Amino acid sequence: MSDPYYYRNEYGKSSLNETDLPSHPVELFEKWLMEAFEADLPEPTAMTLSTASTEGRVAARIVLLKGFDAGGFQFYTNYKSRKGRELDENPFAAMSFFWPELERQIRIQGKVEKIPAKDSDLYHSARPRNNQLGAWASEQSTPVSDRKTLEDQFDAVKKAYKDHDVIPRPPMWGGYRLIPDNIEFWQGRENRLHDRIEFQRDSSGRWCRQRLSP
Repeated sequence: MSDPYYYRNEYGKSSLNETDLPSHPVELFEKWLMEAFEADLPEPTAMTLSTASTEGRVAARIVLLKGFDAGGFQFYTNYKSRKGRELDENPFAAMSFFWPELERQIRIQGKVEKIPAKDSDLYHSARPRNNQLGAWASEQSTPVSDRKTLEDQFDAVKKAYKDHDVIPRPPMWGGYRLIPDNIEFWQGRENRLHDRIEFQRDSSGRWCRQRLSP
């Protein structure tokens, strides 16, 4: 077994230079995400979403990015899940993407808001039918006695909607948008002298850029 105390991995596949960067960080995010797709990475849209309660306890989990533009980054979940409850208490969160094959990391911070119901309806309708049923069957983050109970709940929902061509969106399930005010791009480099470029939004909404020490 490898000992993490002594494990080392050298980086050096690419670099991140200020002269090559766009003025808006979402343009660079899109470029890096497309390169992750082109590299055929597993789950390139997977990200760590970190939320915090009002008591300051932080929770992190992997979710999938389901859309983005200059206005923010979207994901979907059960509003009554732990993340949903924490976002009700404290609407600030962080997202992290890590693509080790490209030696890249992106960190995004900002305020989170629910997206309009019509947009959640649209995404729900595009999901596979069994995924739609699963959203009804699972009371996310609540205790369940065993696997069979969960499967029985799914079977009951499936039976209830067997004659329905359209499955409505559960009222407790929908989308969120993280509106970024800070985005950092990390590119692994030799000798642990990594490239870190931070974009920070100022009070006027303009993005300012600076290099950070690794």
